[in-house]
Amino acid sequence: MSDRERTDGMILAINPGSTTTKLALFDHGGQISAVSLEHTVEELAVYGSVQGQFLYRRDLVIRFLQENRVQPGMLHIAMGRGGLLHPLVGGVYRVGPSMLQDLQMATYGEHACNLGAPLADAIAKRYGCEAMIADPVVVDEMIEEARISGMPDIVRKSIFHALNHKYVARQAARRLGKPYDQCRLVVAHLGGGISVGSHLEGRVVDVNNALDGEGPFTCERSGGLPAGDLVRLALSGTYTYEHLRKRITGSGGLFAYIGSRDVKELAERAQQGDQKAEFWIGAMVYRIAKEIASHFAVLEGRVDAVVLTGGMAHNARMMDMITRRVGFMAPVIIIPGEGEMLSLAENAWAVLDGLREVMEYE
Repeated sequence: MSDRERTDGMILAINPGSTTTKLALFDHGGQISAVSLEHTVEELAVYGSVQGQFLYRRDLVIRFLQENRVQPGMLHIAMGRGGLLHPLVGGVYRVGPSMLQDLQMATYGEHACNLGAPLADAIAKRYGCEAMIADPVVVDEMIEEARISGMPDIVRKSIFHALNHKYVARQAARRLGKPYDQCRLVVAHLGGGISVGSHLEGRVVDVNNALDGEGPFTCERSGGLPAGDLVRLALSGTYTYEHLRKRITGSGGLFAYIGSRDVKELAERAQQGDQKAEFWIGAMVYRIAKEIASHFAVLEGRVDAVVLTGGMAHNARMMDMITRRVGFMAPVIIIPGEGEMLSLAENAWAVLDGLREVMEYE
């Protein structure tokens, strides 16, 4: 599709999170409008469930489009953040009945990202465009060896920040002057959740399950735990299943230790000489660096670069601390923030340009 044709329409990116709804409009010249709408826990609690929030969030998207004077026929693609689906290879998928059913029924789990495809579908029907998702959190390109947990009852799963992983990996490849599918990268997304993956020639062949208790602890997630101790805790009669689940994802990690999820504030205190804050920042960096180093074994020591991204990557001191531990093994590229909105738009333009195939969810 030519530039002239592409300027006739826009891309809408929709990214529902646990406490935010992020929206952005793009045309061929780049981003033309964006907003991140904050939601309190109390505000969302009245809807009872993630699916109960659908109409509320849909109306927010419609209001955003109205404020930007978007009329039916002006959008090319409504691109939603992908939710918890069955395992998929990375890429772009058309929103269809099977996908919507799995998300609405929470067949593979409940999370706010499950609203991405339904919201894109609703907007597509209202504005006369196509609805798609790209690189959902369940992107699974793991090699078979990586699935082995050590217990036949448990299979390691690929659940991670695939959208941002793929986006920054392509950016890093451009900086290295190589195609993504010819690179060997270790990518670490460092945010409320932490995922570290081995990118081998365009595929994420191993990655920690960032949702369900693997990898480093985060500001609110426990990360990997000693199995025996966890079993004893679970059978002690002290905790319910739901309580323990919350201790693993939501109120674990730093919050469980010090009662705060604010890594930025903690890092600032550490820099000002607060020894307690310095210890906890150091402990987090230690676990992150240890996880990164393990992926050098996956990639047989041949790594083009380590890529650090996510919200924590804005903190230069923490990035220096990680670099001191892993930088002797490969160059470190820092790409701060979360490029999820740009990644959604980039995938949409690639589809319109015929550079990326649209796959069907079955």
